Formats: sequence, structure tokens, C-alpha cells
Amino acid sequence: MPRPRVHDLDRLLDAAERLVVEVGARGVTVRSLAAAAGVSNGTIYHAFGSLGALLARVWLRAASAFLDLQTELADQAEDPSAAVAAAADAPAEFAHRRPEAARLLITVKKEHLLGPQVPEDLAGELLALDKRLVRLLVALAERLWSRRDAQAVEVLTTCVVDLPTALFRRAFTAGEPISEDSRSRLSAAVHALLLLPPPRKD
Repeated sequence: MPRPRVHDLDRLLDAAERLVVEVGARGVTVRSLAAAAGVSNGTIYHAFGSLGALLARVWLRAASAFLDLQTELADQAEDPSAAVAAAADAPAEFAHRRPEAARLLITVKKEHLLGPQVPEDLAGELLALDKRLVRLLVALAERLWSRRDAQAVEVLTTCVVDLPTALFRRAFTAGEPISEDSRSRLSAAVHALLLLPPPRKD
């Protein structure tokens, strides 16, 4: 069986992304995905090796695209506080561009997609993605406070990860657009948190 073409793989990943959002990662089977994508079971196994590897690739593709956008938005900001606010707002902007991928990242537990049988190459890519996020947080801390320590990064994690998740989760879960009011309140909360410098470790 010839390997599927790249655009066919993207179409298969798109179908898997939609299905995960609709029924949850644990509700996806090879048969249901094959039916949703209009391919054979064999195509899925031939292209990805296993359903687990495919679901890991779905999460990795969405997370990579999100981090690309988040980094781009932060880099475009004129001052450090605006860069943090832009990074925090990235889920809302990502939802505007790729709604299903955004819902997947916010509403589906990562561990439900990344099981113990993730292939070694994908595990390496996932680790590299985690390191990219840390580098972004460290870069923001350096821009703001000329610091790279854990306390500074923790404050930025609150701004860039915790607050957006809390404010946007309800809309994502309901499949609704992120309101401008929620985005404005997020920006206000981020700027307020940044008024207090991170604590120093004793």
C-alpha cells in the first residue's frame, strides 16, 4: 500500500481533531476515525502505525501551531508588558483562526491523547515543544525584569497559561467564540499581576 500523500495526512489529522473535540480522545476508534475521514482502517495504520501515534500527532500539530502563533504575537509587541498580554491572549486569537484545534488544546486533557505507547520520535518532538514554551517564558521574564529564575517564570506561567485557561475554558467547552469582554478582562488581569515584581527566593 503506498504511503498517503501529505495533504491526505492533513485531512486525516483534521478529521481526528474534529472527532476528539466531539467525543473525547477516549471515544475515538480506528473505525470511527476511518469513517469520519473517508479512508480505510489500513490507511490509518499504514500512515501512523497506531491510533495512539495518530492522536499524539494531532495534539503535537495543534500545540506546535499554537506556540508558533503565541511566540509571533509576543515578538510583535512593542513593550514587555504588552508582550505578556499578547501571549496570554494567544488562545483567543488561535481560536479565531483554528477553532477546533484551540478547543482541543483547552478542553481535552493532554494525557488522554499522549498515552504510554507514543513513538520515540514523537516523544522527542513533544519534549522539544515543552522546552520552546519554557524558552518563551524565560525570554518574557528577561524582557520584563532581567531575570531568568523560577519565581519570575512562575508569575509568567500564571499570566500566560493559568489565567487564559480559567477565563476562556467555559466558552471553549461550549464551542462559543471568546468575547471581547473576556479578552479585555484578561489583559487587565495580566497587567495588574505584572505590577508586582516576582518574589526573590530566600
